[in-house]
Amino acid sequence: MLRSFFEGIQWFFETIMFAPHNFFRQLELTSWTFANIINWVFMAICAYYTWYWCKQLTIHQQNNEENQDTTAHSFLK
Repeated sequence: MLRSFFEGIQWFFETIMFAPHNFFRQLELTSWTFANIINWVFMAICAYYTWYWCKQLTIHQQNNEENQDTTAHSFLK
């Protein structure tokens, strides 16, 4: 009973959850670019939001909304 339960978990992860990984692993043998396209998409998203965050920090700095006082938090007193 318990063995079949764990074999069911094994089957679920190997066939269902890892299916996209197996697809990209097989795709890498034919085209490295297409296999790693998802990595490039995630890197582009992270680069965009890093740029956006820095832009927002600059806007707040120019409006003097930035509180850079080290005693802004009670635990730093």
